[in-house]
Amino acid sequence: MIFEILPARLHDLNALKTLENEVFRQDAWPVLDILAALIFPGGIHLKAQFDGTIIGFISVEENLFDSIAWVSLVGVAAPYRGQGVGRSLMTAAEKRTRRTILQLCVRRSNLGAIHLYEKLGYQKKEIRQHYYADGEDAYLMRKELRSKPDFLL
Repeated sequence: MIFEILPARLHDLNALKTLENEVFRQDAWPVLDILAALIFPGGIHLKAQFDGTIIGFISVEENLFDSIAWVSLVGVAAPYRGQGVGRSLMTAAEKRTRRTILQLCVRRSNLGAIHLYEKLGYQKKEIRQHYYADGEDAYLMRKELRSKPDFLL
């Protein structure tokens, strides 16, 4: 399967919300939060697209004076999991961030995602108890990307 990684734009909002609901169900962000992520300056927002359909997405927050970037959302539609979409989104976001560290939270029960993140070099750093609305804990996972951000070289 050949898919593209492209910038997610405001006109993708409805498709992103639909995918968000499918992927995260009870943890899905409200449409206004997705809208804010897309228009807030300094973020990295990418979509994976196959045959004109958005099949995955990632949103990374970069705070101006922080060396840590946060993956706030990453998801892949169920029929496309295990085909390199999540890996491609993560890799593309890593290449675009100017921060030295990228981190994220993931449900302790999401073994597929945890396995992917570990293969990409992320390490479990802590457990955030009762992180999700249903009370499930999350792993905070982190990867050091490079010693200095490119903008400081």
